[in-house]
Amino acid sequence: MTEFTFGLDTFGDVPEDDKGNLLSYGAALRQVVDEAVLADELGVDVIALGEHHRPEYAISSPETVLAAIAARTERLRLASGVTVLSSDDPVRVFQRFATVDGLSDGRAEVILGRGSFTESFPLFGYDLADYDKLFEEKIELFVKLLDEKPVTWSGTTRAPLENADVFPKTDSGRLTTWVGVGGSPQSVVRTARYGLPLMLAIIGGAPDRFAPYVDLYRRAADQLGTVAHPVGMHSPGFVADTDEEAKELFYPRYKVMRDRIGALRGWPPLRKQEFDHEVEQGSLYIGSPETVARKMARAIKALGVGRFDMIYSAGSTPASARLRAVELFGSKVLPMTRDLLAG
Repeated sequence: MTEFTFGLDTFGDVPEDDKGNLLSYGAALRQVVDEAVLADELGVDVIALGEHHRPEYAISSPETVLAAIAARTERLRLASGVTVLSSDDPVRVFQRFATVDGLSDGRAEVILGRGSFTESFPLFGYDLADYDKLFEEKIELFVKLLDEKPVTWSGTTRAPLENADVFPKTDSGRLTTWVGVGGSPQSVVRTARYGLPLMLAIIGGAPDRFAPYVDLYRRAADQLGTVAHPVGMHSPGFVADTDEEAKELFYPRYKVMRDRIGALRGWPPLRKQEFDHEVEQGSLYIGSPETVARKMARAIKALGVGRFDMIYSAGSTPASARLRAVELFGSKVLPMTRDLLAG
């Protein structure tokens, strides 16, 4: 029987309290830790924390929060979602996640990405004109570091390394590393070339339109002689006791966030009709446990993926509602989804 893995993703969106006041950044970070602890208790497989450098989000350093989660959990795998490798240093990324791996007894994962947000580039002194070159060179170096042997490397985006040994080493000898891809065929082929697992970021439209990317990944791995790992996908969603409650809690806050980001990217304001269509036919997994489980199972079958991560926080959704969403996801959605997939 196929083994499926399920995770929860968050960027540490700053939530409201029950009176409608925004929490502080510190309280928002502690909220994420509490949610991860609950997820661990309920049998969720993975927590993935995204890196952002914007006022709406509390998490700019996923591995620091993951270390706090590691100390309070027993089995939950601890991932980034994603680490923006282009504007970071591969050696330091490896060291930080190898540290989390050691603290958590081998539970760390890093998901590398180019980043759909660009705030980190000017913040850390990188030129967006080098967007592609930065990722290509840095992933090349990172893959060398995964062998946990002395590395010799040279490129144009950081200082060269000559027989450099990097510490700490992991107990297993290999840090679990994925590549997050938003829909570029070149990125899919690159992931296959390095023999790394593929995580598809599917944030809009019908999920089955990504089936060609799954096929491309497998064909590329076969032709390149690398391993085609089970593919993962992550998409936004929210679970409440009823479909109506889930939409009522999610939509107004999601619209605020979506319109704010959309204004920077030239998107028109989100209309309720578009939102409803995404919930019914697209890549928003919003509703009661039964509704969400059915839609997740359909997407997993359509794409043939082995892992599904839900981005469960969007905008200022109240902290209490988020905690309830995590509870319902772990206690109801996952058992239902597994039963549907088994059937």
